Amino acid sequence: MPGIVRTKVRAALRRPDRTPRTAPLTPEETEQRALLLRLMSLLLQYPDAGLTAARPVLTATVGALPPSPAAGHLAEFTDWFAGQEPDALERHYVEAFDLRRRSSLYLTYYLHGDTRRRGMALLTLAQRYRAAGWDTDGGELPDHLPVVLEFAALTGSGKGEAPLRQHRRGIELVHRALADADSPYRHVLAALITLLPPPTEADLRAVAELAAQGPPNEDVGLDPYGAGEFAPPGAFVPPEQAPPTFVPPLTTPEGHR
Repeated sequence: MPGIVRTKVRAALRRPDRTPRTAPLTPEETEQRALLLRLMSLLLQYPDAGLTAARPVLTATVGALPPSPAAGHLAEFTDWFAGQEPDALERHYVEAFDLRRRSSLYLTYYLHGDTRRRGMALLTLAQRYRAAGWDTDGGELPDHLPVVLEFAALTGSGKGEAPLRQHRRGIELVHRALADADSPYRHVLAALITLLPPPTEADLRAVAELAAQGPPNEDVGLDPYGAGEFAPPGAFVPPEQAPPTFVPPLTTPEGHR
């Protein structure tokens, strides 16, 4: 074995293993985590008549969750959500997510901006869903956060949550933007962040740079989703709101899945 190779091998053996190690989730923890992710997916969808009608069940389901930081954040949100008039909820949702590019729910935008690479990222994400045997029904783009959350809830914390981990920086930026706007939706993003690995120093630097400069830009490919801080007002027209991604049947807290 050449000397330089031996040196590298010895250095690798001495190097501490920095891979995060956590105990496997119990079946009960796996079920609760999936329920949390599904609740986040529902609560981040457009508050149409079906979702607003389900508010009592959603609030009761959140209230019945075992105590955790994520459950606490969701309870903060549902306290507000349950008390709003339907038309006020709709206006707030559009203002929070469709008119501000820093809090758009389309995650690949933060990683790739308006470039050709974003189209490839969307295709890769759609292929990941199909490979797992999941059909999104085409109601939304595959990078829409409620879609990504539903996939994670159905598929599990390994491959299912991989897209969330990949887009952790974008999720962090959305949370900061919602907090800056004092939107109650910040609590749903805060709940999600408690389930993700802690941000690295590189993550924090990237989020600060993204907030200051915006994502990459290339005037071809997909249209962006909503004008806002990254572009002059009125530069883009938000897309028409798509139907909810997936609304599973909800039961009482005693019988929820």
